[in-house]
Amino acid sequence: MATTAGSTSQHLSSSGDNKRHTGALAALTSLFFMWGFLTCLNDILIPHLKSVFSLNYTQAMLVQFCFFGAYFVVSMPAGALVRRIGFKRGIVLGLLIAGLGCLMFYPAASLRIYGLFLGALFVLAAGITILQVSANPYVTALGPQDTASSRLTMTQAFNSLGTTVAPFFGATLILSAAVLGADQIAALSPTELNAYHAEEAAAVQLPYIGLALALFVLAGVFAWLKLPAITPDATVVQGTEDTIWNHPHLVFGAVGIFLYVGAEVAIGSLLVNYFALPSVAGMEEAKAAEYIAYYWGGAMVGRFIGAAVMQKVSAQKVLAFNAAASVILIATSIATTGTVAMWTILAVGLFNSIMFPTIFALAITGLGRLTSNGSGLLCLAIVGGALVPLLQGMLADGFGLQISFVLPLLCYIYIAFYGLKGSTPR
Repeated sequence: MATTAGSTSQHLSSSGDNKRHTGALAALTSLFFMWGFLTCLNDILIPHLKSVFSLNYTQAMLVQFCFFGAYFVVSMPAGALVRRIGFKRGIVLGLLIAGLGCLMFYPAASLRIYGLFLGALFVLAAGITILQVSANPYVTALGPQDTASSRLTMTQAFNSLGTTVAPFFGATLILSAAVLGADQIAALSPTELNAYHAEEAAAVQLPYIGLALALFVLAGVFAWLKLPAITPDATVVQGTEDTIWNHPHLVFGAVGIFLYVGAEVAIGSLLVNYFALPSVAGMEEAKAAEYIAYYWGGAMVGRFIGAAVMQKVSAQKVLAFNAAASVILIATSIATTGTVAMWTILAVGLFNSIMFPTIFALAITGLGRLTSNGSGLLCLAIVGGALVPLLQGMLADGFGLQISFVLPLLCYIYIAFYGLKGSTPR
C-alpha cells in the first residue's frame, strides 16, 4: 500500500507455513467457543439472580455492567501486556484469570452476596479480555490481509457455537429448579424463604466449578502447544509519529464495537423476561431460556454463511446490509405482539453474526505496529456491553420492556453508517 506523509506502510508478518497456520487456527477456535459460552451464560444468570435477590431490571443489568466493565478497565493494560509477553502467553494468562473468576462463584453463592457475584464476573471478564486482545489480532495475522474478515468471522462462528450451547446448559443446571410465583413466595415463612433463596443461589456453584477446571486444562494445553510466532513489521516515515488516533477508521470502528456489543448483549440479556411478557409469549423462565439458543444459534449460522459470502462480496457491504436488516426486525418486534414480536427479535441474531469480527477486522486494517494498541482500543470499546444494557434496563423500568428495544435499534443505524462510509481507511 502506498504511503503518504504522516502515514505508515505496516503489516503483521508470520513465521511458519500454511499447515502450521491451519493448526493454530484450529486450536484458537476452542478459545472462541469457550469465551462465547461464558459470556452467554450471563443471559441465564440475569433472570436467575434477579429472582434470588429480588432485583429490578436496572439492578439485574449490573451483571453485564460489571462483566463488560472489565473490558474498559483491562483492555488497554492488556494490550501493553500482550505486546510485552506475546500472544501465546497472553492466551495462557487470560485462561488462568478467567478460571479464577469461575472459582469465585462458589463463595459468592455460599455467602449469597450479590456484590461477590459481580466481583466474580469482573475477574472472569478480565481473563476473557486478555484472551480477546491476544486471539483476535492473532487470527487476522495468520493469513492474507484481504481475507482477514472472513477468517476472523469463521473463528467467531465457533464463538457463536458456544453461545448456542450455553442457554441449554444454563437452563438445565441453573434454571431447572421450579421458580415460585410472587404469591407463593409471600406465603413462605422467613426460614423457608431463606432456604429457598439459598437453594437458588447454590445452583450456580457446580456449573462454574466445572467451567473453571475446563479453563485450567485449556491453559495447560496452550502452554504446551507450539504456535507460529507473530511479529510486527513496521516502516515509519521519518519525522512522523503515528498513533492510533491518526486512523479514523479505527476510531469509528471502536464506536461501532461499543454500540454493536451493547445492542447484542442488551437484546440477549432481556430475552427471557421479554418472552415472559403475556403480550409476547408468556413463557416460564426455563423454557424461555432455551429459545435464547435460536438468537445465538442464528449468529453461528450467519457467521458460516458470512465467511463464505465475504470471499466474494466486500465486508463493508455485508456489514451495512446486516445492520439495516437488524433495524427492520427490531422495529417490527416493537410494533407487534405474539409470535411475530418473538421471532423477529430472535432473527436479529442471524444478522448480528458477522458484525463483531467484520468491524474488528476493518478497524485494524493497515495498523501494522499499532495493531496491539488498536486491538486494545477495540476491546476497550466492548464496555458498550456494560453501558447499553444498563441504559436499556433503565428504559425498561421507566417506559416498559418492549419499547426499550428502541435503544439497540439506534445502535444498528450507526453500524450501517460504519459499513457504508466510516470503515474506509484514510
